[in-house]
Amino acid sequence: MAKTVTRGRPGRKIGWAFSTPALIAGLIVTIYPLVYLVASSVSRSTLGRPFQEFVGGDNFAQAFGDSTVTDALVRTTVFAITTAVFQVALGLVIALLMRQLTRGQHVIRTLILLPLLTPPVMAAVVWKLILAPNGGLLNAVLMQLGIVNEPVSLLGSPVWAIVMVGLADSWQWTPFVALIVYAGLLALPQSVYEAAQVEGANPWQTFRYITFPMILPTLTAVLLIKLIISFKIFDLIYVLTAGGPADASMLSGFLIFRTAMREFDVGYAAAQTLIFVIVVTIVTIPVTLLRNRTRWS
Repeated sequence: MAKTVTRGRPGRKIGWAFSTPALIAGLIVTIYPLVYLVASSVSRSTLGRPFQEFVGGDNFAQAFGDSTVTDALVRTTVFAITTAVFQVALGLVIALLMRQLTRGQHVIRTLILLPLLTPPVMAAVVWKLILAPNGGLLNAVLMQLGIVNEPVSLLGSPVWAIVMVGLADSWQWTPFVALIVYAGLLALPQSVYEAAQVEGANPWQTFRYITFPMILPTLTAVLLIKLIISFKIFDLIYVLTAGGPADASMLSGFLIFRTAMREFDVGYAAAQTLIFVIVVTIVTIPVTLLRNRTRWS
């Protein structure tokens, strides 16, 4: 026993020697930005002159009293939840259809991957060209079908601007959801479906009582991932609307960027960021709990 312990100590020391640099680098990359963010949020900091003076909770009080900040938080939360749920539901439908195909699966999977492989900025540029009031593909189709008599600016509408951003986001990220769900469907045991077929279950009963319960852990996992991605959206807002018109499509990520990089108020932007992190945490906790519950049930 003593020999075993003696031999194990050098091994542990070697392991720590190899892992310590990575641990130190991870701590620096993780902790330093967080400390800097917290320090900035309680100080008056600009882009060129950080930490000018300690202001305590003034930046947070200003953020909670600023309707632009609170409206952006509410709008971002609604946008993230709506797009994530919609994309998971649509991705599930696409995955189910893909599973029914007997030919051309490889081609379809490749085509589905194309939006996901497109850089977000390029995806935003493509959708801006499609939605352009003059010469845009959408307006050309609408006018050709006689739905509208003159070009419409959907990105210039306070109601439709955020909807179009959600549409562009869904075009890019629904394939990601569909492929993950499709992989989950392929992993389901076929013996269960054979037993259901023997018992005379119809397609709806098979989906409701077999497919959906077994695929639910995958759905909750991808919902959590997509929810976080939707909260972090920036590229589409930057290119398509810049938060307009009249802040109708202003989401928190772009507002924080504008506060820090255009207004140069780093302290105020840091306070908005911490509030935003708290909101994201509150929203994602129920989904995380649901994921853990479905995972172990």
